[in-house]
Amino acid sequence: MSFEPSKRFITLDLDRCSDPAGQYSMAPHLDAARKLFWILMKSLLRFSFMFVNNCVAIPSYCLYLIVLQPLRLLDASTFWYIEGVMFRWLLAMVASWGWCAGYTVTEWGDDVRPMSEDEAMVIVNHQATGDVCTLMMCLQDKGTVVRKMMWLMDHVFKYTNFGVVSLIHGDFFIRQGKAHREKQLVYLKDHLDKYYYSRDRKWIVLFPEGGFLRKRRETSQSFAKKNDLPYLTHVTLPRLGATQIILKTLGPQQENGILGTDGSPPGNKAKGLQWVIDVTVAYPNARPMDIQTWIFGYRDPTVTHVHYRTYPIKDVPVESEALTDWLYERFVEKEKLLAHFYKTGAFPPLAGQKEVTSRNMTLDNVWLFFVQTFAFASGYMWYSILHHIYCWFF
Repeated sequence: MSFEPSKRFITLDLDRCSDPAGQYSMAPHLDAARKLFWILMKSLLRFSFMFVNNCVAIPSYCLYLIVLQPLRLLDASTFWYIEGVMFRWLLAMVASWGWCAGYTVTEWGDDVRPMSEDEAMVIVNHQATGDVCTLMMCLQDKGTVVRKMMWLMDHVFKYTNFGVVSLIHGDFFIRQGKAHREKQLVYLKDHLDKYYYSRDRKWIVLFPEGGFLRKRRETSQSFAKKNDLPYLTHVTLPRLGATQIILKTLGPQQENGILGTDGSPPGNKAKGLQWVIDVTVAYPNARPMDIQTWIFGYRDPTVTHVHYRTYPIKDVPVESEALTDWLYERFVEKEKLLAHFYKTGAFPPLAGQKEVTSRNMTLDNVWLFFVQTFAFASGYMWYSILHHIYCWFF
């Protein structure tokens, strides 16, 4: 017996495949696949570059400082000057990862550049890990700030690739939670007494909310309801501990619970803190940027907006109740700033100003290229030196 396929069946099948109306066109799917493939390839290339970048830059930083230990004993100020320069270059490398992906910063509010040589406490709202990268970028053009700054950050950062650098630089890793709070504040004061002035630090950066917005918002709102405090959505209620320790330890002499403008912390020639700089970081459409985005670069070019407002230290109370109220006022202001930004795409003008002004922060591509070249050249040099030492002994 022979089998003849049905002509009607074949005709119907051909009609479907011909798709004269283009209903089943594969072109959009191919375009999406190509775009996805390009994103994956770009992310892989970026990750590979940054992995190698870290592998040459961070060990080189450590090895340079090991070799310079005799200088630390003979002339500590010069040693920490050199360390600060290399620290700034490392942060510039991190900034370049976002910069080359089209992640830029627009700045609003007060101009903080004239304060770069003054001592200041910087308080920042905290939404995601990308906040730190954003600060690393936007502070690059603020004079000597980056090489003379001290960071307060969560202890988990100690175990990242950059942790050893921060430990050497003298940053403080704070452990969150009620069980650790009192001890951590004692450790912080000891750390400031030991490292802040001895290493010629100027700005100290902290995140008073004590965690990311998405993790703390519900707890903060519940606490606000129970205690008749401001109900915040775009920020959380700040914590007092670290802020008060910094003000009491680094601030000038106190007069009636207010930080004065003259005098200095006991035993130090420095003037003490002169400013509190209130920094508000905002992302388009309230979509925070994390460190993974900076590394892989899968988000479209994005402008992060940073708002500055400065307060003379004499206007800042230091006693617990007054300082708590003052901090709450700052974060209520941040809430209003962010609500206005998310609604209009811009921050409102400062008090007394009719028009709002902004400025685009830029990085020098030639300088970034020099920093990266120096990092890779240093990595090659240290590899060659260690290879020769290994051959001598083995």
